[in-house]
Amino acid sequence: MRRDRLLKGHLGKITHARTLSNEMSLSTARTADRQEVARKTTFTSIALNSVLMAAQIVVGVFAHSRALIADGVHSLADLVSDFVVLLANKKSAAAPDQDHNYGHSRYETVASLFLGALLIAVGIGMLWRAGERITNLQDIPEVHVSALVVAVIVLVSKEALFRYMLRAAERVRSAMLIANAWHARSDAASSLVVAIGIIGSMAGWRLLDPIAAAIVGFMVARMGWTFGWDALQDLSDRALDQAETAKLRTLLMETPGVRDVHELRTRKMGDLAIVDAHILVDPLISVSEGHYIAESARASLLMSNRVVDALIHVDPENDDISPVSSRLPTRLAATGAVRVALSAQEIGFDHLDLHYLSSGFEIDVLLPANLSNDQLTKLRQVDFNALKQKLGARRIRLAKSLQPELSAPEKAHAADFRAD
Repeated sequence: MRRDRLLKGHLGKITHARTLSNEMSLSTARTADRQEVARKTTFTSIALNSVLMAAQIVVGVFAHSRALIADGVHSLADLVSDFVVLLANKKSAAAPDQDHNYGHSRYETVASLFLGALLIAVGIGMLWRAGERITNLQDIPEVHVSALVVAVIVLVSKEALFRYMLRAAERVRSAMLIANAWHARSDAASSLVVAIGIIGSMAGWRLLDPIAAAIVGFMVARMGWTFGWDALQDLSDRALDQAETAKLRTLLMETPGVRDVHELRTRKMGDLAIVDAHILVDPLISVSEGHYIAESARASLLMSNRVVDALIHVDPENDDISPVSSRLPTRLAATGAVRVALSAQEIGFDHLDLHYLSSGFEIDVLLPANLSNDQLTKLRQVDFNALKQKLGARRIRLAKSLQPELSAPEKAHAADFRAD
């Protein structure tokens, strides 16, 4: 029977190890999928933006369209941002190391910050050039119809690119790729403004072409500010939103053995997050059971697409509401006091369980299974009230072991089995 219990515990550890291995494999697969999607979408964007950028700038110069040239510079900025995304994607995929214990996911956030700064600079440059053109209306030449053709082609191409990139980014839940997709949508919107400005200029309102260029510049700068500000917030350990945090709390509460959750904190690491949480468990269970519950809760969190790591603290009570005094006796002091009190009646004990609770200090004393009737009689002579007063204990519970201590051969056999 004892061997069966040991076997069950051994198999339980194997099952738990397999569970953790499966979690790591799932996390690795998600990361690999994200890297592959980033690579495919970014190379698609690079190829398209290279063609469009060349067409916009060349045709813009020959067709005398400042708006189309501005949009071409915008496409050039897109190319730079695509290469930044590729670099960040490669760096963020690196495994945790001695210098980056939590991995390299924040490379994506840094890339978003750089992308935001780049877009702001490009947008301000566009506004400056458009302002110069508006102040010299007499120098604005007539815009050729070829500029409109290119603007429409760019508009359709950028909208198609946006839909393709957003669908792929949302599938792998990558904030960096989603940001890049919406960047493509802003390109489509700016191309629409450019087309309207070119049409107006061709109709005789030449002022509309530089105005369209200025609007594009403002849109680019505003998008850069949005990306940069969000990245800056993430770099300052911004938490997940309330909806995501509520989902994580639900996962923890669904873990068997968890009574409550408090001090749940999150901080973003790129698209992922690190989670710290305190779980409330039965205060009278063993340390190993509490640890098992915590590991089970952690495993539930790691199954989430958003969690890269989690630290679970086990509490017998909510220490925010009911803190435990630090002046209570240690195990060494409690063991010595109980041993002195019982040995006076020639009684020993097998084990002590100490419970440090806000309601008071409690002691469970496990007495030997082979306790004689004479020793039981002497047990009544122990002054437990004095012992409680000495230790500051609220309660001392006595229990008798149902099974005697293992014999030497049984201990050796159990040790051999554990070694296996």
